[in-house]
Amino acid sequence: MSDKKDTILVHANVEMTTASLEAIVANAKKLSRMDTADLVGEMVSQFLLGQDFEAYVKDINNYKG
Repeated sequence: MSDKKDTILVHANVEMTTASLEAIVANAKKLSRMDTADLVGEMVSQFLLGQDFEAYVKDINNYKG
């Protein structure tokens, strides 16, 4: 990603489907990447930055309870 924003690394538990994790592991094998945990983090980060997570969390209507 060439458009770098001011970011911070946050460790969190993320719920995803088993199919999503299986796809990441399968693609990691194709890319000869052994550390799938890091790859999961990279994929989630790319998704959050690409889908404007910042705007999502600023909207109070997205919070439940």
